[in-house]
Amino acid sequence: MAVFDRLGLASLAVLMLASQLDFASAAVRVSSIYARGLTGDPFGNQPDPYLKIWCGSTYGGQTEYQKDNANPLWSAKFNFPTCKVNDKLKIEVWDKDLIYDDYLGTCIRTMSKGVFNYACDLNPGTLYYTYTVQ
Repeated sequence: MAVFDRLGLASLAVLMLASQLDFASAAVRVSSIYARGLTGDPFGNQPDPYLKIWCGSTYGGQTEYQKDNANPLWSAKFNFPTCKVNDKLKIEVWDKDLIYDDYLGTCIRTMSKGVFNYACDLNPGTLYYTYTVQ
């Protein structure tokens, strides 16, 4: 207990938090997300695309939709502080509609340490993004 008296209460709190860390975890960040050549509905309308994203079982949210845009660029950045190396990053591409949103495709990547620029074929169209795993 004398050791903790010397460290002080703030240091004790930091030590307690550090002891709870899972060192197999990784900080995953997804950014620079854009697509090219997406298609709209069968009637010839341009797509209103948006994304839904997961890392492992954690849902990260979704982007805003880009109205009438076959080549969207999203400013959203997604952080997954508890995502682990070897977890799957899943990005779904959707077309916003009034009644039922159309599914355009899914990109799945297994996480490994480093910085990666990735292109995923959606058929038709391609989704591009950067992810970092620390």
